[in-house]
Amino acid sequence: MVGTEAAASLITSAAHPQQFPPAQRQNRPLEIAFLGRSNVGKSSLLNCLVRQPGLAFTSARPGCTQLINFYRVDEEIRFVDLPGYGYAQLGLEARAGWKKLIESYLSGRQNLALSFLLIDARRGWMDMDLELKAWLEFRNRRYQVVVTKIDKLKSSNQVRTGLAAIQKELQDQQPVQFSAIDSRGVREIWQIISKIKNQQ
Repeated sequence: MVGTEAAASLITSAAHPQQFPPAQRQNRPLEIAFLGRSNVGKSSLLNCLVRQPGLAFTSARPGCTQLINFYRVDEEIRFVDLPGYGYAQLGLEARAGWKKLIESYLSGRQNLALSFLLIDARRGWMDMDLELKAWLEFRNRRYQVVVTKIDKLKSSNQVRTGLAAIQKELQDQQPVQFSAIDSRGVREIWQIISKIKNQQ
C-alpha cells in the first residue's frame, strides 16, 4: 500500500503561511489535504491511512486542531491536516484567523494535488461544507468527498438515504465511505491518491 513502507511523521505545525514547509523540488512532495467541519474525523482518517494510531491527535472535543499540521508520508507525499471549521464556541476573531490561514493554504499552495472533503454521514451537507465545495470548484482545486462515520448509521436504509442526499450535490464523482472502526474505505482512498500521484 502506498505510503506505508516507513513510518509517517509530523514535519511541522504552521500558524502562518511563512511556516509552511518548502517544496523540495518542482511541486514535490505532493500534498494531500484533509478538510471538513470540526470533529468530522479528519485526524482519524489520516491515522488510519498510515496505520499509526495517535500520529494525528484525535479527540471527541471539537476544535482541537488549530494549526495546519504537515506530515511526511514518504518521499513523494505529504498529508496536510487543516483546522476544522464551524466550531461555534471559538470567538469570531479566532474563527476569522482560521479561515484566513486555511484559505491562504488552499489558494496559493503549489504542492496541493488533492483535497479530501469530509462529510459526516449522520449530518450530510451543511452550509459551510457547500461553501467550501463551491470555493474549491471556483478555484479549480481537485477534491474528493469522503463520507465519515458511516458505521454510526444503524441500518442499510439509513446508509442509502444518507449517501443519496450527499450524492445529489455531486455530479462527476462517487463519495467514498469511511469508518475509523473497521477501516472501511482505506483501500479506495489510497487508490485515489495513487492515481493522483501517477498523473503528476
